[in-house]
Amino acid sequence: MERPSLEINLPDTYEEGKLYVVDSLNNLNKLNVCPDGSQYALENTAGSNIRNQCLFFVTFILTLIVSLALVSFVIFLIIQTRNKVDQISSRLISEKKNIEDLKKMNNMILKDPCLRG
Repeated sequence: MERPSLEINLPDTYEEGKLYVVDSLNNLNKLNVCPDGSQYALENTAGSNIRNQCLFFVTFILTLIVSLALVSFVIFLIIQTRNKVDQISSRLISEKKNIEDLKKMNNMILKDPCLRG
């Protein structure tokens, strides 16, 4: 009695797999899966995608530039406001000194009977 062989003949299945792949590719070519119109649609979609990415990039750069300009303007306004506040503070200090001097002069006038009149 002959025993059936349990060995698998790998080279034959490998060759059959190759043939199956080649047949599948041939069938796809025969079906013409991508007719000329759909190929154009795929290229058009890719071009549109690239345009969208470029548009996004340009918009992003413009947004960064506008943001930088606004921040610079705000910093400029803060510096100007600080300068104005410093000027007003120095004026108030000098006016306070002038008022104190006038009070001293007024007190001297009120104390001296000769200067009252």
